[in-house]
Amino acid sequence: MNFFAYLFQDWSANRQNFKAQLVLFMFRLVMAFNRYTITKIIFFPYFMLYRFFVEWHLGIELPRKLTIGKGLSLYHGQALVVNKDTIIGENCVLRNGTTIGHKKLADGSYSGCPQIGNNVDIGANVCIIGDVTIGDNVIIGAGSVVVKDLPADCIAVGNPARILEKK
Repeated sequence: MNFFAYLFQDWSANRQNFKAQLVLFMFRLVMAFNRYTITKIIFFPYFMLYRFFVEWHLGIELPRKLTIGKGLSLYHGQALVVNKDTIIGENCVLRNGTTIGHKKLADGSYSGCPQIGNNVDIGANVCIIGDVTIGDNVIIGAGSVVVKDLPADCIAVGNPARILEKK
């Protein structure tokens, strides 16, 4: 994949949503600059611009060390928080108010971060916390709290999330 195709890989997944296109373009650019020490030094002002504009101004926390597959779609990206160690597959959908990350364990240490498969549709105000794995082609309903693994091809809803049906 050439450099420009890499930068615009999420463009078609966010048609008619310029805000999401801009945020994901800036995210892919920061990921490209984050690969080498020399580019980190040269483009340090861009890292600060990204952090100020995307994280502080827009309220979308997509850290530069985050691993995301192509075709990510953001719907109403406000209050979106994703931990840097999370892995998100291809063609996923994230909606507003979503939190994805680790949790603090009883001994004071932190759990691992979620691993999300391909084609996962995550509803608004969903919390996915802890060392959980979400399979491919999963739909997670709005307001769900996911603390356990979800198999592929299912629909999950509720607090805590339970499998409603298999597709």
